[in-house]
Amino acid sequence: QVHLVESGGGFVQPGDSVRLSCVASGRIFSDILPGWFRQAPGKEREFVAVIGWRDASPLYADSVKGRFTISRDDANNTVVYLQMNNLNPEDTDLYYCARTSLSKCGSTSSGDFGSWGQGTQVSVSS
Repeated sequence: QVHLVESGGGFVQPGDSVRLSCVASGRIFSDILPGWFRQAPGKEREFVAVIGWRDASPLYADSVKGRFTISRDDANNTVVYLQMNNLNPEDTDLYYCARTSLSKCGSTSSGDFGSWGQGTQVSVSS
């Protein structure tokens, strides 16, 4: 069973950058696909990014393409990152790490992900 813990959130200004980390215990990421979602109070959980399988490119939500980058620490298959650049107030959310199985590769639906972390808050404001 996979247990995920996110970190790295905080209060930043528009245009700033933040890097979120997700550490897995119990099972390494080499045979599962980690991803990031975000959720604002009263809204549905929204897909952000997911690692591609082997040489496949990651998938991103249109709202974050070109600004966010998901990556895996190849030297340590228990860590995945979300580099967030040029943040704006609309990026203010609780960010969650989760994982999906290879059989669900390519899915961006939260229903296909599990082992949700507790979330880390990112707040963007001037």
